[in-house]
Amino acid sequence: METVYIGIGSNIGDKKGNCLDAIDRIGRLPGCRIENISRSYLTEPVGVEESQDWYMNGVISVLTSISAPDLMKELLEIEAVLGRVRAKRWEPRIIDLDIIFFGSKIIQEDHLVVPHPLMHQRRFVLKPMADLAPDFVHPVLNKGMRELLLLLPENRQAVTPIRD
Repeated sequence: METVYIGIGSNIGDKKGNCLDAIDRIGRLPGCRIENISRSYLTEPVGVEESQDWYMNGVISVLTSISAPDLMKELLEIEAVLGRVRAKRWEPRIIDLDIIFFGSKIIQEDHLVVPHPLMHQRRFVLKPMADLAPDFVHPVLNKGMRELLLLLPENRQAVTPIRD
């Protein structure tokens, strides 16, 4: 069994409902058990040119017995069922599910790179990761989540806790 950290985000429609639906579906996958859920954050879109609504983002930890490629396939299927259509990079999305870490494994495959290659540059990933696992060490950068968060400048990456 591996502990996997999955980033979850939405900036279209019922953001909270979209994220909760995705979490529920992940928890019902054979070989997956949700261990913990970060608090939710309202986050400024990063890396986009056109105006977009802000995201609701968070991270969950999942204990799984399935492989990283199989898990990614399941996550993509959940995205599709929830209505995500992939037309262009960094477009608004009803749901976005990313494997951030798969234990401490380093995976380089055609359609899967773990740790997520941009996570250390994204406050909307680092803040909920630091909530869940502040001392978890990035297996490539050899720094903990709290340390990576402190090293990241805040420039145009507002992250505001959502009060439930």
